[in-house]
Amino acid sequence: MTSADVTKKLPQDFIWGFATASFQIEGSADVGGRGKSIWDDFSKQPGKTMDGRDGDVATDSYRLWKEDISLLAQYRVKSYRFSISWSRIIPLGGRDDPINPKGIAFYSNFIDALLENGIIPFVTLYHWDLPQALHDRYGGWLNKDEIVQDYVRYAKVCFEAFGGKVNHWLTINEPWCISILGYGRGVFAPGRSSDRKRSPEGDSSTEPWIVGHNVILSHAYAVKLYREEFKAAQGGQIGITLNGDWAMPYDANPQNVEAAQHALDVAIGWFADPIYLGHYPDYMRDILRNRLPEFTPEELAVVKGSSDFYGMNTYTTNLCRAGGNDEFQGFVDYTFCRPDGSQLGTQAHCAWLQDYPQGFRSLLNYIWKRYNLPIYVTENGFAVKDEHLKTIEEALQDNDRVNYFKGITDALKDAVLEDGVDVRAYFPWSFLDNFEWADGYITRFGVTYVDYKTQERYPKESAKFLVKWFGENIEAGEKGERSGVFSTD
Repeated sequence: MTSADVTKKLPQDFIWGFATASFQIEGSADVGGRGKSIWDDFSKQPGKTMDGRDGDVATDSYRLWKEDISLLAQYRVKSYRFSISWSRIIPLGGRDDPINPKGIAFYSNFIDALLENGIIPFVTLYHWDLPQALHDRYGGWLNKDEIVQDYVRYAKVCFEAFGGKVNHWLTINEPWCISILGYGRGVFAPGRSSDRKRSPEGDSSTEPWIVGHNVILSHAYAVKLYREEFKAAQGGQIGITLNGDWAMPYDANPQNVEAAQHALDVAIGWFADPIYLGHYPDYMRDILRNRLPEFTPEELAVVKGSSDFYGMNTYTTNLCRAGGNDEFQGFVDYTFCRPDGSQLGTQAHCAWLQDYPQGFRSLLNYIWKRYNLPIYVTENGFAVKDEHLKTIEEALQDNDRVNYFKGITDALKDAVLEDGVDVRAYFPWSFLDNFEWADGYITRFGVTYVDYKTQERYPKESAKFLVKWFGENIEAGEKGERSGVFSTD
């Protein structure tokens, strides 16, 4: 490496910041006119969360939002990705249901405060918290005729209320998780599954594919509305964000090479191919046949090209072998164990996550070459093993997370500066430890430690590393750009 290489930096307009989601942090579930979401009652059912706890308080960010913004400003982030709670805006959710002015005021004040602190609001419209009333009324995401119209109306209310101040919109977060975990495996709300020990109703062979289809259409018609009625005046960017991890063949066996592509087709291509290329992957058609819904020509015209960028949530890499029995993984067997018996990387608290930054670079290249649009990395992070058992002092020394981000940031820089991948943003998950869905509060992804007894926030070493790294690795702007130093006094 030459001295010139050392000085290369990400472009001045590169966006970085931290990410959260409404149900995971807000709490105040019955405050300010909010209606229930599907996660409210679901998280209270015995056995649905690992520690039996729910989202009623979470990190109390509905009350502590000013403190949160103050900390973000201390971290000197360029942007903050957060989500709006649909049932705070429209408590019953539907297109003919009343709008809640207190919900509008809360997010309007929040966005104003971000802007006053020089922080770009990066807004997710839907991060898994469907209004319970819509699920009860007509089955929620299962009902195409209703949900598309209701979601588009919700989006319109947000564009009207906040669009003058928001230039970055994400329609829907991780449709694979909505579909598979909510309607296939049944581990996320609304918890539907063919497994009658888990759920009294549901059909895992059909419902996930119906839901995924309806999520795509809801996203696409909301984008159509934005482009036709708001973009000219507001000038924003809008797109969807998809989860999906890198899939690497277990070895050079052609069947395993093919299996890795099949894994990508089901994890990513299921949503990305229709949205960016205009069709479902051939492999999904082959395995699902008539269980995979079809778009009408009119719908497909709206779906194709319905994202201004590629929103990417990714955490790990899977070694892939042919012959798995899980349809939701494309009949591919995932492992972290190499043929020689060694592990791919450091194990996180969650069984599905190991540290392998080379896979992050490979996935960025794959997405860029396949879909050829700017990439916004909207989630990426690591949960340190047994962090919930550590003292605060021990938890703040989150070396495994620091090492994860060291590898990822190097890979990010290499992908942009050496490979020519057009990456525009990077949002580590998460700003705070928070309610981690079915894991309750046991799994901690935050770069900021939250003491749930006191709601005190403490920056971890990973936060300090990231703030310093982005301070040093983005070209300076007119004001010398934000330095990578912050005070935690």
